[in-house]
Amino acid sequence: QEHLVESGGGLVQAGGSLRLSCNASRSIFSVNEMDWYRQAPGKEREWVGTVWRGGHRNVADSVKGRFTVSRDDAKSTAYLQMNGLKPEDTAIYYCHAAKYWGQGTQVTVST
Repeated sequence: QEHLVESGGGLVQAGGSLRLSCNASRSIFSVNEMDWYRQAPGKEREWVGTVWRGGHRNVADSVKGRFTVSRDDAKSTAYLQMNGLKPEDTAIYYCHAAKYWGQGTQVTVST
């Protein structure tokens, strides 16, 4: 059965770090790109970053210099490393690949 499962969210103080993981079934992980999105309360879902097979990666300007996307093909897992977290990073974070979405993981950044 296809799946995308995020983990690693939680409550952290401003300036702190979290690493989110997205474990995918092999058939999903075989796709070229894995994406991260987030949705804050009352706002639309926004793209955060993408990592492609071969390691090429890109992140949104709002998180550039603080967030990094990566993947471990052997583990069928993508990662979102978040450093220097700000209260405005508070959101539900989702991974996405092909037509599939994970269930999301909550990240809350306190002042």
